[in-house]
Amino acid sequence: MTERNSKQAPRVLSILAHPDDAEFFCAGTLIRLQEHGFEVHIATMTPGDCGSMEHGASETAGMRRREAAEAAARIRAHYHCLDGRDLLVRYDPEHIQAAVETVRQVAPEIVITHAPQDYHLDHEMTSLVVRNACFAASAPNFDTGRRPAQAATPSIPHLYYASPAAGTDIFGQAVLSSIYIDISEVIGLKADMLACHRSQREWLQAQHGMDEYLEEMRRWSGEQGKQAGVEFAEGFRQHLGHPYPQDDKLSELLGANK
Repeated sequence: MTERNSKQAPRVLSILAHPDDAEFFCAGTLIRLQEHGFEVHIATMTPGDCGSMEHGASETAGMRRREAAEAAARIRAHYHCLDGRDLLVRYDPEHIQAAVETVRQVAPEIVITHAPQDYHLDHEMTSLVVRNACFAASAPNFDTGRRPAQAATPSIPHLYYASPAAGTDIFGQAVLSSIYIDISEVIGLKADMLACHRSQREWLQAQHGMDEYLEEMRRWSGEQGKQAGVEFAEGFRQHLGHPYPQDDKLSELLGANK
């Protein structure tokens, strides 16, 4: 089990659907939290097994796991894969138990996940799963089915939803963030992390019509920066339902623009 004591560095955990999602949506904020003494953990619900037009699922999954681990290593972060499958992420016991076990293993103060509504159903299901996992992780009687199992967390972590892709819902309507984190000074390192996902350039060209994924990330970070009055930013909304924490930890630590 993970030991927890007062001398441990605080931890932040992003749980997103696929390898490269963290690099698009929240890597800049993870880097800035690391600069404030946080230990960074990056988790994906799947290994990205469907993210190729030319390689089989098993080969693609192995390639993308390696890319995700390489990207995390760029900032000395820890990579976790919950080992679901692309296009099959669901709000079901299997995914919830895996997410709860991961939250318990890391014991984070801050968790970042996808927006509740986004273009990809894997993103939306991940958002629901992680929301429940943050709550359930602190309930000692919730059984993840793992043996040995991680101990329950002492409390519910701060939960934040990253901006949806392109900043819109499934109807194309704008979804404005309530918190913007200035990532202007770390955009280069964020791009270095994203560049580790080399296998995705051809996939994004074929499936998404996106020719240059690094430039697309910079463009979108710049659009969010405009909302905050800075060059580059990442946007978030905080989950404030009872009994999740009500203080805005991200803003307190990083001086968010609202």
